[in-house]
Amino acid sequence: MRAVVQRVLKARVTVGETCAGAVETGLVALIGAEAGDGERDAVYVADKIAGLRVFEDADGKMNLSAAEVGGAVLAVSQFTLLGDVRKGKRPSFAAAARPEIAEPLCRACADRMRALGLRVEEGVFRAEMLVEIWGDGPVTILIDSRKRF
Repeated sequence: MRAVVQRVLKARVTVGETCAGAVETGLVALIGAEAGDGERDAVYVADKIAGLRVFEDADGKMNLSAAEVGGAVLAVSQFTLLGDVRKGKRPSFAAAARPEIAEPLCRACADRMRALGLRVEEGVFRAEMLVEIWGDGPVTILIDSRKRF
């Protein structure tokens, strides 16, 4: 699985006219599942997101996690993270997991973060979503479960 994680002042995801999820201080995690990913990948990504120390402590150092600053996570499934542009300019999404595999993995990732004590809001899988991100920093981190060793 891959995730692009941004530290935010606030963020929200809207489907049509309905706000599906919103957070104030915290993280936005755009999450994509790759063909061949499984539960271990979801746990790895969730644990990394939950443990990211990207919020400043009293000394101004990035040393605190979202939970430690009372933050939350807005998790948004995004198969386009698996886009491959090595051949041409139009991305190939052949590496992305099929929806029936990706949806439960994205849900497992969000559920794992909840189990770790974070408040997690989610987008709507396979929906056209408007994601509004008020980035803080900016701080953006890439996580890839296939690059863990």
